[in-house]
Amino acid sequence: MRILAATLALLFFSISSARAQSSIAQTPPMGWNSWNHFACKVTAADVRGAADAIAKNGMKEAGYIYVNVDDCWQGARDDQGDIRPNENFGDMKALADYVHEKGLKFGIYSSPGPKTCAGFEGSYQHEEQDAQTYAAWGVDYLKYDWCSASEVYPVSQIRDVYKKMRDALQRTGRPIVYSLCQYGWKLVWRWGKDVGGNLWRTTDDIEDRYESMARIGFGQAGLELFAGPGHWNDPDMLEIGNGGMSRDEYITHMTVWCLLAAPLLAGNDLTKVTPADLAILLNREAIAVNQDPKGVQGHRVSAEGPLEVWAKPLADGSVAVGFFSRAGAYPVKVNFKDLGFNGNVHVRDLWLHKDLGTFSGEYTAHVPRHGVVLVRVWK
Repeated sequence: MRILAATLALLFFSISSARAQSSIAQTPPMGWNSWNHFACKVTAADVRGAADAIAKNGMKEAGYIYVNVDDCWQGARDDQGDIRPNENFGDMKALADYVHEKGLKFGIYSSPGPKTCAGFEGSYQHEEQDAQTYAAWGVDYLKYDWCSASEVYPVSQIRDVYKKMRDALQRTGRPIVYSLCQYGWKLVWRWGKDVGGNLWRTTDDIEDRYESMARIGFGQAGLELFAGPGHWNDPDMLEIGNGGMSRDEYITHMTVWCLLAAPLLAGNDLTKVTPADLAILLNREAIAVNQDPKGVQGHRVSAEGPLEVWAKPLADGSVAVGFFSRAGAYPVKVNFKDLGFNGNVHVRDLWLHKDLGTFSGEYTAHVPRHGVVLVRVWK
């Protein structure tokens, strides 16, 4: 009888854990990640600064809730094999508590290999132990980066490797967003959901240059079938505010990621963000497109040379449409029939926050160099 009771209790716990895990990331995760700006120079003070800024500058209210430490936080393991933070972080539970006290969630980083990409301690042969440690600290998000895993696993086993940490996370009983980072290898969008991923990187790392951002963002065409509530294609973190692009280019960056239903993880120093860059991150109408509960990833409607039109159907029956120029300033046109509309439609500009009027047949946007016009169209 005791054995039956214990078995039923374990079964109930497993089902409850799996349900809790399946209920997270129903819209693309939003927050901040340390890597793009701080890389290996990140400290606990930087993370607290980001949490403070998010709580004060309007980002929390806009939906940015994850505060994620990327690589370089790890120290050595203790005599029991438990991972410990290095001298730049000290008490990781205290840091997680600080973030939670702001009404935010805390994220962390590891690798299935012996070492992380920056050469710090990975989770190889410590998956269960690390998952339990993360849960005890209060971790809400794990980015799991392949890095040195190729030294100990053939890439053909990549699915099983990611399943191992998925199972370990589920056994903690704590809902933890599971972010797979493997640079799009082995067509991850086809199997990322099956191994428990809530999001998966589809490309190599982004750089704070228009060419990099555009190659990655527009390169997501064709992956829309594999995204939806609880599982998202991840074209990497945002570079807005790091200084390598113009204002129009950063607006394009934000717009593409919103149309793609991509995770919105700011990657700049939020303690020094300019009002102009913050305004891009806080565009509520663009964010509403990204966070739309229908969870559809946008698709490319047309491409003529450097001119592209992308569309994202929304839950209320409207369609968000992006007109892009990857070259100079040009007029860019869309036929409403290609968006599923006949007759008269209403058009609203989501960056100008202005209703543009009623149109029939087609609409032409005048797009600046490397820029975008983002509108919402409805009957």
